[in-house]
Amino acid sequence: MEETKIFLITYFAALLGVVPPGLVNMSVAKTCVKRGKKNGIYMAIGASLIVLLQATIAVMLARYIFDNAYINNVLLRAGLVIFLIMMFYFLVMAQRKKKEVEVNPTSGIKSVLKGMMIGALNIFPIPFFVALAAALNVNGDFEYHPLNNSAFVLAASMGTFTTLYFYALFFTKIEAEGTFFVKYSNYFMAALMLVLLIITFIRIYMQ
Repeated sequence: MEETKIFLITYFAALLGVVPPGLVNMSVAKTCVKRGKKNGIYMAIGASLIVLLQATIAVMLARYIFDNAYINNVLLRAGLVIFLIMMFYFLVMAQRKKKEVEVNPTSGIKSVLKGMMIGALNIFPIPFFVALAAALNVNGDFEYHPLNNSAFVLAASMGTFTTLYFYALFFTKIEAEGTFFVKYSNYFMAALMLVLLIITFIRIYMQ
């Protein structure tokens, strides 16, 4: 049951985290436009493979942090500030107009490699997943065994791929309704940050 809870929470957090237009998802979308949906999906696979590594690093960092009460306390307070800043960031981004992202034509395995390269440049997932792991550990009894770790890592990668896959499938419609999509997806992310902010705040005062 614990593995299922970890998987579902991490999956949806990762899925929602990639919703607002950014470097990775817009690169996937532009590749679809220039080279077709297949190459866009290949790029999504490459980026999602990198998330496997990023989420694994996040779990390793979180394990060390949770074993150290002082660092855990510092992380939670830092996470509080990070989620607050991110909430305002997404609110500000919701007011901005969409910018075009150029993607060089690629094909086949090159699309996978390009996706991995772009995913590696996007370092945000590591602190995001570390902070998410801190929020998940509300009761202070998160156990680091293979099933929990695997559930977290796989959910992070699959959640990311799900959103990128839908970008590849439906980018034409998204592009046509870009103003609506950008505005409300960022508001949705701001709401998610608020929820994580509240969870982290509760965690701090339950210690």
